[in-house]
Amino acid sequence: MDVSESVSISTGIAARYATAVFELAKEENALDKLEGDVDALAGALAVSADLRDVIASPIYSRDEQGAALGGVAKALKLSGTMANTLSLMAAKRRLFVLPQLVTTLRDRLASERGEVTAEVTAATTLSAAQQKALSKALAASVGKNVKIKMAVDESLIGGLVVKVGSTMIDTSIKSKLAALQNTMKEVG
Repeated sequence: MDVSESVSISTGIAARYATAVFELAKEENALDKLEGDVDALAGALAVSADLRDVIASPIYSRDEQGAALGGVAKALKLSGTMANTLSLMAAKRRLFVLPQLVTTLRDRLASERGEVTAEVTAATTLSAAQQKALSKALAASVGKNVKIKMAVDESLIGGLVVKVGSTMIDTSIKSKLAALQNTMKEVG
């Protein structure tokens, strides 16, 4: 099996669960609670190697995975809809798609609010005021509210790399130096 096939299958499974959870939350007017659940799950996945191991490892039985995720749902105070979804995913051996589920739900929630996420990489951390100004400037060009996902990469030297959807804007000094170097090679 090709790796891209595996990713495609995982994304498809995650999309089906995400659609079901999203629609249930929307019917119950609980999109804010769903967003809290998604943030809590994303945080737990980011900090807990044990949780990542439980959802990805085939050595745990369905019951063990179900019990573990039930404990996680209780500890994170997840909604009944999300807790039931995690339980169902454990029973169906589909917990391996949990990271994709979180990503897909974030995208659906942002789309519902008319937002897009801009992945911004800078040489140094931007202040809150700088992030707000960048968000406004991007919103003016994109026509939607822009939520910034910030990352720092000191190798950029200065400037920014901004990705919004399929558009990338690279104003980093690193890329300008690379372009200058290529130009100098062509001349010499």
